[in-house]
Amino acid sequence: MTPALFGRTAAGEAVTRHALVRGAMRVEIITYGAAITSIAVPDREGRTANVVLALGSVEAYETLSPHFGAVAGRYANRIAGGRFTLDGRTYALPVNAPPNTLHGGPTGFGKRNWRVAAAEATRLALARRSPDGEEGFPGNLDAEVVYSLPEDGTLRIDYRAWSDRPTVVNLTNHSYFNLAGEGAGDVFGHEVAVFADAFTPTDATQVPTGEIRDVAGTPFDFREPTPLGARIRAGDPQIVIAKGYDHNFVLREPGDTLRPAAICLDPVSGRRLEVATTQPGLQLYTGNNLDGTLVGPSGRTYRSGDGVCFETQAFPDAPNRPDFPSTVIRPGQRFVSSTVYRFSTV
Repeated sequence: MTPALFGRTAAGEAVTRHALVRGAMRVEIITYGAAITSIAVPDREGRTANVVLALGSVEAYETLSPHFGAVAGRYANRIAGGRFTLDGRTYALPVNAPPNTLHGGPTGFGKRNWRVAAAEATRLALARRSPDGEEGFPGNLDAEVVYSLPEDGTLRIDYRAWSDRPTVVNLTNHSYFNLAGEGAGDVFGHEVAVFADAFTPTDATQVPTGEIRDVAGTPFDFREPTPLGARIRAGDPQIVIAKGYDHNFVLREPGDTLRPAAICLDPVSGRRLEVATTQPGLQLYTGNNLDGTLVGPSGRTYRSGDGVCFETQAFPDAPNRPDFPSTVIRPGQRFVSSTVYRFSTV
């Protein structure tokens, strides 16, 4: 597909938009943040709509976007206190979610313009080199994300990264889904199932305490399909801290192969999303910080609860938690992960 100029960054860099099409599915991605700006899929009546939240200009993505559709890194989610120790050396990171570092810092991967490595009708590879010391992280890190449509209704994301020094890596995609269509209102009626028996509760700054807590008897029990809004107003301290859901779930059967992570169904449109991943965790986030100040392509504002994120990931703050699955890679090793979003109707 021929790329289109989406705009230019404040520094004058050209940001291009690329469209991947297979069957009734169309996915649009911009090079800034390697961000997904549209996933257009049909409902049960065959009516197509974009089901991810987005913004209309490069300037908005640079200055306003809460990581809409972007690749978060070098380390997605939070690192406590903006520091971690690796091989006896402590690395200080910029604090952008006081007192912690969030999504790699204020100019993490979601705030960088990526290079197009390959572009085809159903496949787009984007790459960037993160230099040694960028946002405080050690090592020259080469990262690549590949978006592909292996079949109609399926978006696959493959991540790879390697470094010339020991470092930590955690990459994910931060799309906000609304299966009723972007700008359609809240997602509290969406029915969600998560393939997890436990989650990682957080302290008041939303960093995991280290506890692995059983979901049974809590608002975090999504072992059976449950409307997102059913317990989102519960007085549970964890819900209060996050103003909704913004928690890491411990997925079953960890390993290197794709396995189910979550299912989301909008009963009204009939659109159904299945999420599979090779990662050990899934951050369920209900857009709690959307406050009505952002306007999407629909011309409608985004408010708290107007989208839900299924961020496949390593655990938050794993560099400071040796009992969590390791996120360290060393020279000669590669970070490799895959996530699949499969859309259908019922």
